[in-house]
Amino acid sequence: MIDSLKEKQRRLIFSIKDIDYTRKEFSFINSKERLIALIGARGVGKTTLLLQYIKQYSMDDALYFSADDMSIVNFGIYEIVEVFYKLGGRTVIIDEVHKFKDWAGHVKNIYDFFPDLTIRISGSSMLNILMQSHDLSRRILIKELHKLSFKEYFEMRNGVSLASYSLEEVLDGHIDITYELTQTYPTLYKQFTDYLKMGCYPFFLSSQDQDSYNNKLFNAIEKIIYEDIPSTNKIKFDSLSIFKKLMYKLVVAKVPYKVVIDSLAKDLGISEPTLYVYLDILNKTGIFKSIKKFSKKESRKPEKLFFSNTNILYALSSDQKIQTEIGTVRETYFVNSLPDVYYSDIGDFKVNDYIFEVGSKNKTFKQIKEIDNGYLALDIDTSTNKRKIPLWIFGLIADKGTIK
Repeated sequence: MIDSLKEKQRRLIFSIKDIDYTRKEFSFINSKERLIALIGARGVGKTTLLLQYIKQYSMDDALYFSADDMSIVNFGIYEIVEVFYKLGGRTVIIDEVHKFKDWAGHVKNIYDFFPDLTIRISGSSMLNILMQSHDLSRRILIKELHKLSFKEYFEMRNGVSLASYSLEEVLDGHIDITYELTQTYPTLYKQFTDYLKMGCYPFFLSSQDQDSYNNKLFNAIEKIIYEDIPSTNKIKFDSLSIFKKLMYKLVVAKVPYKVVIDSLAKDLGISEPTLYVYLDILNKTGIFKSIKKFSKKESRKPEKLFFSNTNILYALSSDQKIQTEIGTVRETYFVNSLPDVYYSDIGDFKVNDYIFEVGSKNKTFKQIKEIDNGYLALDIDTSTNKRKIPLWIFGLIADKGTIK
């Protein structure tokens, strides 16, 4: 069994031999922490990152296997690790761990009974839901891998390294930053428009064209709905079609979908509490990004729904033969480039103490003219106006990742 897994491991490592780019999360995965879980949506690059991590070890020292491998069912995760440990192995990487029933119990026992073993696991964005039953929270650190930012896409595509910025640095220095970058990289803005359609997932590198990319994206979404969601939630198979109905409602709406909970629940034939649960699941799986209205009171109700990236919006719109609204594309990109974005009655969005209007180069300050800390996020390459910020630069804002 171990020899068979090693052979698969060797083939997988060989398949990434030409990938030189390492995402920033690698340093965290490569730390001395004993047990780390890498979570994230389908297709964001978890497997590649884990294979890059294991490349530094010999085949005798480290073992990689995926829990959705059919042969694993006949042996069990704990049993495989136990044999490998007896052979001298001291590092194990278990991919797609949520696919194995009772995985949390196996991982807990591995952690407790092999104290000098380094363990890395990966799984669905909802992995933490299942950890509680075995009290893994005291033993594990979780790092979330997100879709590619525009910065990461540009670096991967061009073999360069760009600086990261805080929101405040962008607000204060975007005039000089955007001018210097667009002068240094004349095709940067064109590549930004490419990124919006097919750049949020690393498999853009292996896609021949838009259709090829969309097919891979559709495949990832199908697996999220029909494999990942059922494996981490007690949801009947017959109910899974509701997730697709919610997705296509966003596509048909063309504009950011305004949520009216009671009518939407009635339309879908489910209760309001169930609708809240389903919306939360779609957020956690990396398909939706819900935006709440800014309020000092905590609220469950999302004000508007967006897809979690523009690639999903373009792909599903194309599939349904629906023209993609560029205004929705811009807003989708903006809300997914920043944490803690709220819908605002004044302007479009509130981020920290700032108000943003998102639009084309012809957008004016009319709606935020009385707001001192109001800015326009515009679909332009560079700007000479301190309050008019090119939309693409928000993709260079530092993402600290998620550690839980």
